[in-house]
Amino acid sequence: MKIERLILVKPILTEKMLKMQETAGKYAFVVDRGANKIEIKRAVEKKFEVTVDEVSTVVVKGKAKRMNTRRGMTSGKRADWKKAIVTLRSGDKIDFFEGTKTK
Repeated sequence: MKIERLILVKPILTEKMLKMQETAGKYAFVVDRGANKIEIKRAVEKKFEVTVDEVSTVVVKGKAKRMNTRRGMTSGKRADWKKAIVTLRSGDKIDFFEGTKTK
């Protein structure tokens, strides 16, 4: 089995995902390309101490990029990456901003 910190690369914190967290209890992560749903589920449960009901994964294709530099036009492509959307049991939640305090 892979190490949990290598499976979960980083959380995806966009407006759309923050809304899904509040309404549906779904959280998104950038994960290792070789990780499967079972490994992702175990990694989230172990790292955040929550219960995972469902895991959905999708491989996001990298965008093609063109840049105009001094030497002329160059083209390239961003890397492909894997996204996992994790649904937690009702009542469980993950707080990504737990270290921040407000007065």
